[in-house]
Amino acid sequence: MHDGPIRATSWPGHGAPPIRPGRPRWREPHQVRVGAVAAGSSLTALWVLLWLLAFARSGAGFAWVTLTASTIATVVAVILAHYGDRGVAVGVSAVAGTAAGVTGLSVELYFLLTGDWILWLHQRRPLHPSVWSLEQLTPVE
Repeated sequence: MHDGPIRATSWPGHGAPPIRPGRPRWREPHQVRVGAVAAGSSLTALWVLLWLLAFARSGAGFAWVTLTASTIATVVAVILAHYGDRGVAVGVSAVAGTAAGVTGLSVELYFLLTGDWILWLHQRRPLHPSVWSLEQLTPVE
């Protein structure tokens, strides 16, 4: 039985590990680089913009196209994180999440201001009297 702490000098025989001062430093085997994050985010922003220019024709189209492009980009980010460059995956997921979040806030704001759920069922509903109309800057009666 060994009494006391085990030190590098207590290693039996040749081939003992070298003594290093200080704490060990552990490095990530697949580091996330700034250039890769920038490339992923800029390509995803271009991806969403091209989808919007090609397919969005109305407010509902803007919302659906942005959510679809963001969902596809999120799937690509998951695949990249597993098999490819994790830095690019971080950039892709950051822009896809931001685009989906801004779209969600836009849809909610439109609903609060107009009473119309823009994603489907375009039926004007009467607004609460305390809500202002978009067409006029007077309270709705």
